[in-house]
Amino acid sequence: MTNPQQSALHPAGPDAEVIGQLAWVLTAGAAVIFIGVMVLCVMGLRGRREVRSRVWLIGGGVLLPVVVLSALLAFSNWRGAQLSMPSSQHAVKIAVIARMWWWEVRYTDPAGGPDIVLANEIRLPVGRPVYLGLGSADVIHSFWVPALAGKLDMVPGRWHGMTLQADRAGVYRGQCAEYCGEQHARMALHVVAQREAEFAAWLAAQARPASPMAAAAQAGRGIFAQQRCGACHTIRGAGGSAQGAQAALGPDLTHVGSRLHIGAGTLRNDRGALEAWIANPHISKPGVRMPASADLPLADLQALAAYLEQLK
Repeated sequence: MTNPQQSALHPAGPDAEVIGQLAWVLTAGAAVIFIGVMVLCVMGLRGRREVRSRVWLIGGGVLLPVVVLSALLAFSNWRGAQLSMPSSQHAVKIAVIARMWWWEVRYTDPAGGPDIVLANEIRLPVGRPVYLGLGSADVIHSFWVPALAGKLDMVPGRWHGMTLQADRAGVYRGQCAEYCGEQHARMALHVVAQREAEFAAWLAAQARPASPMAAAAQAGRGIFAQQRCGACHTIRGAGGSAQGAQAALGPDLTHVGSRLHIGAGTLRNDRGALEAWIANPHISKPGVRMPASADLPLADLQALAAYLEQLK
C-alpha cells in the first residue's frame, strides 16, 4: 500500500493529476500491446493454419505500432505541454534552497520586511498556484512532492521555477529525488496546505521574531548561547545568531517549535526528539554536519530542548 502523503497515485494538485493520467494511459497502452502479442503467440503455437507473413508484417509490424504509438505520443505531448508553463506572476512566491541534507525555505514578507526564513517545511494556501524558485547550495538535488507535481532538478549556480498547487488541505511529503550524498534517503520535507485565512495568519506569525519565553525556558536560552549554537543557527529576536547576523550553516530556528518534524523529516517534533537530536543527531542521521552534544549535562540538555520547543 502506498502512503497517500507521498504517492503519485494519490494526486492532490493539477500537475499531479496530469502526470497520473499520463502514467495510467501509457501503462494501459503498453498492457494492451503486450497482451495482444501474447495472445497471438499462443494462437501461433497452437494453430495449424497457414501463416500469411505479409499480412502479419504489415499489420502487426507496421500499422499497429504506428497507430498505437502515434496516438500515445500525441496524447502525452498534449498533456505534457500543460506541465511546462510555470509562471512567476503568482502572488505567493517561495524560494527553496537544497543543502546537504536539509531544505531552506524563504518567503517574501507581504509587509515588505526581510525574507521569512524557515526549514524543511513549506506551507501554502489551498487552491492557489504558488511559484517555487528552486536552487542548490552545494550539489545537484531534485525537488519532488509526488502528490502535488513532478520533480525538478536543483543545480548549483542555477535557478529553476515550478508552479505548485494543492487542491485539498493536508500534509504532503516530499523527498529529494537525486542522490546527493550519505543522507540522501533522509532528506525529506513536508508541504502543508491550509485554508487561505490560516495560511495568512501563519505567515504573519512566522514573520515576527521569537516570542518572549516562559521563565522555564530562560535557562535554555542561556545554554543555547553558551554552547555557541548561534554560530550555525539563527533565532530572530533572541540574539541567536553570531554577531547579530543570520547564520546560514544550519536551519533558522526562530519558530522551530511550530514545525511538524526535525532533521528534514527524520523525527516527529516533540521534546523527546529534540533532546535526542541535540545529544547525538548521528544516531538518527549518520553523517549530518551538526556535531553531537553527548557531553552536555542532562539538565542543560532538557533546558535547551524546552527552550526550542516553545519557539512557535
